[in-house]
Formats: sequence, C-alpha cells, structure tokens
Amino acid sequence: MSSEHQPVGDRFRRFRDRLDGGRSGAPRGQLSGQSDAGLTAASGRRGGRRRGGGEELRVPEAEFTSYYGRPVLKPPVWDWAIAAYLFTGGLAAGSSLLAAGGQLTDRPALRRAGRVTALAAVAASTAFLIEDLGRPARFHHMLRVAKLTSPMSVGTWILAAFGPAAGAAALAEAAPLLPERGVSGLARRVLPPVGQVAGLAAAATAPALATYTAVLLSDTAVPSWHEAYRELPFLFAGSTLASGAAVGLIGAPPEQAAPARRMAVVGAALELAAAHRVETGLGLLSEPYRSGRPGRLMNAARALTLAGAVGALVGRRSRVVSAISGAALLAASLATRFGVFHAGVASSRDAKYTVVPQRERLERRRQAAAGTGD
Repeated sequence: MSSEHQPVGDRFRRFRDRLDGGRSGAPRGQLSGQSDAGLTAASGRRGGRRRGGGEELRVPEAEFTSYYGRPVLKPPVWDWAIAAYLFTGGLAAGSSLLAAGGQLTDRPALRRAGRVTALAAVAASTAFLIEDLGRPARFHHMLRVAKLTSPMSVGTWILAAFGPAAGAAALAEAAPLLPERGVSGLARRVLPPVGQVAGLAAAATAPALATYTAVLLSDTAVPSWHEAYRELPFLFAGSTLASGAAVGLIGAPPEQAAPARRMAVVGAALELAAAHRVETGLGLLSEPYRSGRPGRLMNAARALTLAGAVGALVGRRSRVVSAISGAALLAASLATRFGVFHAGVASSRDAKYTVVPQRERLERRRQAAAGTGD
C-alpha cells in the first residue's frame, strides 16, 4: 500500500517516530533497545524515564515571563493624580479631627487652622479624583448609585458627605469679618453654631475618609496592595493623624498646639509600626516596598516621621521648631502615600509577585488537605 493510501493513524505514528528520532539522534526503534545509560541520556531531553518502563513527565521550573512578554496582571491605569488623592484625602481627614479637638478644648487658632486646611485639602482631593476620572460629570454619575460592595462608590459618598460639612465649618471662620447689621449680621450670628455642628460632623466622617482608600487599594488584584489588606488601613490612619497634627504645629502658636503634639506622636507611632509590618511581614510581597523608587520613598517617610515626632516633643516652646516638625510630618505623609502607590504598581509588573504567592497558597491547601485526609 502506498504512503498516500496508508491509514491516518499509521502516517501519524511514522511522523511521531521521525520527530522523536530527530530529537534523540536515533530512530524510535533504536531507542527502545538502548541500555539504561542510553535511556538516561535520552531522558535529559525528554524529562526522564522510570526504570519500570513508564515515562516520568517533569515540568521545568517556570521562568517568570508571560505571553508575548506581557505582564500576568495589567498594571493599574491610575497615575500620580490618585497618589496625590490619597495624600490630600488623608490630610483633609486629619485636619478636621484637629479642628474638632481645637473646638472642644477652646483653642481657636488650632480650630481655625484645621478647618481651613480641611476645606482646601478636600477641594484638592476632589479635583485630583476628577482629574483621574477624566470628566467632572463622571463624579456626578457615581453619586447616582450607592453600592456598598464597591469601595469606590462608598468612597465617593464619603467624600460627598465630608465636603459640605468641612465647607460649612470653614465658612464659619469668616463670621467675625462680616458686618454686624442686616443680612450679613444675621449670617454673623448664625454661622458660628452652624460651624460647630458641621465641624463635628466632618470629624465624625473623617475616620472613614482616612481609611477607605486603603480598602480601595487592597480590594484590587495588585499583589502588594491586596496582601497588605490588614496593614494598609492602619498605615493610612497613622499617616492621617500625623499630617493633621502637622497642620496644628504649623498654624497654631505653641501654647495652643499641645493636642497637635500628642496627635503627632500617636500618628507617627502607628504609621511606623504599620509601615514596618508592610515592609517585612508580607513575605515576597514586601519586597516592592523595600526596593527601587518605592523603597526610597518609604525610607524617606520613615526618617521624616521620626524627625517630625521628635521635633514636636522637643519644640514645645519654639514656633520655628514646631513648624519645621510639621513640615517634616507633611512630607512624610506624602512620601508614604506615593511609596505605597508605586510599590503596588511595581508588584503588578513583575510576574513573580503573582505566580509565587499563588503556588505557595496552593501548596498550603494541598498540605492542609493531606493533613485532614481529604
């Protein structure tokens, strides 16, 4: 029978034999009669054979490359505007907490600095969010639906609730500048009590504003953000307190800045502890927080936080030292937010930060299943 009329199965087996013989340097029939030494040589190319006769298939160790050189995950499309949004949102929340403290302890300079900064920061935060969204109408469209399972939707509503309260509280600070008669005189009398209520309302919303961005980041598939879902809220809360305290250290005289100094110490301690956990407690996924640009930012944030906290304690009677300490704390908060942002982006671009943790989780599940007998 000619080769043209041979069954397809025979033709495929002949093709397979030629292919196998080409790889091993000998026809398939010769390979079947080789000694153990010959089999061992062939197994170096085929992945190894058992002495019992069956072929042992071994998958080579994965090289962390991807299809056509593309990352396993698509890196976040967010840019610097979101990193700035993280900072200004925290600054607004911390400043409103500071203002509420000044209001409740009768420290007008502290209250005024906190209220004005909170309004300016939340306005900047909204602008950065709109910049990332592309069109102002998209921010409005996000308010049409309240979706509790979406951190972005919840955060938009938090921002919408905080902004008017912070604005009313800051507007109340202008009451003494208004004329005492007419409509302006009525506003002069009404604004202070309205500002008191609005200031406390903004402070009540501030913790959610300070930490929801951490939930927003950790809810993504970005490895170094997702794995830090326990630590990021504490890191952002500490950074928020430190930046709010910085406003008091800069904007209030030393005799009124005692709450700001205490707030600075608490915030710095919380931020440093959470940052240490993020940089050391996530296994392989802590690596992006320690290397490259994120590592430099996180190191700078640590040094500035320590300097700011120490300056807040030793500069109790010096307006200059307090202001310098406040500036250091503000810079530290900014570096922390940008460091976290860039660490997440870096982890999404390297396949090993996705593949290795997945393998480790799979291995732990196999061991747990073996231990329970399943």
